[in-house]
Amino acid sequence: MTQTLRAQVLIVGAGPVGLTLAMDLAQRGIAVLVAETRHRGEPPNVKCNHVSARSMEIFRRLGVAGALREAGLPGDYPNDVAYRTSFTGEELSRIPIPARQSRYTATGGPDTWWPTPEPPHRINQIYLEPVLFAHAERQPGLRILNRTRIDEVAQDDAGVRASGVNLDSDEAIELQADYLIGCDGGRSMVRKHIGAKLSGTDEVGRVQSTYFRAPSLLGLAKHGPAWATFSLNPRRCGNVYAIDGRETWLLHNYLKADEADFESVDRDWAIREILGVGADFQYEIISKEDWIGRRLVADRFRDRRIFICGDASHLWIPMAGYGMNAGIADAMNLSWVLAAHLNGWATEAALTAYERERQPITEQVSRFAMNHALALQAQREGVPAGIEDAGEAGAAARAKAGAALYELNVRQYCCGGLNFGYFYDDSPLIAYDGEAAPGYTMDGFTPSTVPGCRTPHVWLDDGRSLYDALGPDYTLLRRDPTVDVRPIEDAARTRGVPLRVLDLSPSEAGDLYTPALLLSRPDQHVAWRGDAPPADPLALIDRLRGAAVAA
Repeated sequence: MTQTLRAQVLIVGAGPVGLTLAMDLAQRGIAVLVAETRHRGEPPNVKCNHVSARSMEIFRRLGVAGALREAGLPGDYPNDVAYRTSFTGEELSRIPIPARQSRYTATGGPDTWWPTPEPPHRINQIYLEPVLFAHAERQPGLRILNRTRIDEVAQDDAGVRASGVNLDSDEAIELQADYLIGCDGGRSMVRKHIGAKLSGTDEVGRVQSTYFRAPSLLGLAKHGPAWATFSLNPRRCGNVYAIDGRETWLLHNYLKADEADFESVDRDWAIREILGVGADFQYEIISKEDWIGRRLVADRFRDRRIFICGDASHLWIPMAGYGMNAGIADAMNLSWVLAAHLNGWATEAALTAYERERQPITEQVSRFAMNHALALQAQREGVPAGIEDAGEAGAAARAKAGAALYELNVRQYCCGGLNFGYFYDDSPLIAYDGEAAPGYTMDGFTPSTVPGCRTPHVWLDDGRSLYDALGPDYTLLRRDPTVDVRPIEDAARTRGVPLRVLDLSPSEAGDLYTPALLLSRPDQHVAWRGDAPPADPLALIDRLRGAAVAA
């Protein structure tokens, strides 16, 4: 027999991107099925170690940020990034990043100025996913089908059909939905089905990764603990991430340009050189993986009723978790507009905004990540021969290398620009006014109300975050309460567009909110601004809901 199930949206893949997308859709009243091949509770591979501030803002709105903060490294474990001659060797420099117990209160460091209610969180994916999964399971209207493999998908004007199998019972399963979203990773079956092609840079670097247990390692270090410890010496360069803050670690051994074959480098030797330990040091390999860093972006993110998100649509070398966090941003960009369409107030044409908005950002961020990876490679290849020497010459070499490492890498690990600076400048759902959005770098940005930018965050007089006060859909922020906004409210009501009005006091609006009015989208990007309602409020509302998009 074939089991048949139906929902409004079917998501293939229950990693962080798929789970976040499913939770947001469910909270917007959409019935969701998620198909996942793994067992319930089965952890992922040891992957991403960082959740960006922008992702934590999303998790705050979904009600799961608090639980995530309690997971991962011990509360007092420093989230610093250290640079050393080896894990147990001399320290070259250190980027101070607060431990999670002081994450909300710390001041003074390069990572404490974030204009957000939710600064970043260092946590490995093996701890992140179970928290997201448990939260998702509790959402009404959301069902996760573990041990379910989707083999084929088809679509027509009426919807999408997916056929597969229950991997435990071998029972055939058919899933029917209005829309399907592939969050099924780098080898995405869904991407292949819609004919999307990856292009870009096939190889940015080659890495041997080893997840291991070594209870004695922390005690061998000359310097205080760090979340990430980079080792740079003439023999071997690598990076060691603290996973549980006690005995488990993830080590990346970066192959050199002339080491074309993974087997050409002895894994055990490289691990010992990166750690700076001898033959008597004992460690246990839990798992290992050899992988190639790439910069690849799909040429399309959609085919009619089928979409792709996350690694299914873009792959690049892991740098500070940009890949996973970009995937979560994909999911939130798609979720609100898809829910708006299914809930009846956005047109089907509005769905074209997903690819129009996210594909250019994906290209930008992937290039940031690739260029940074290449700059790091140059630093690794340029390690001075005397960096480990005693005496003044060695100390001088270490000081020079440490300063250069700090200068380059503080941008990666304290990346305010990539969190808050990106903007959508060619969206069919945004009413532009001719002013260009300010540029941004990996670490720098200028908060702005230019349409397409992230809605600037401020703290309200009552102590709440602005983001906690925004409605789940559109919010009209009003700096001047004497401005009559009934024309916009009436137009939204006429078209069935959910709209909340929120007044900002002068102290709340400050110098950021100079227009009297600003419309913030469900994903906290500016949709429109002005000092008075537009001459044709219905035309504005129609643009925001996709009615002005050409068929």
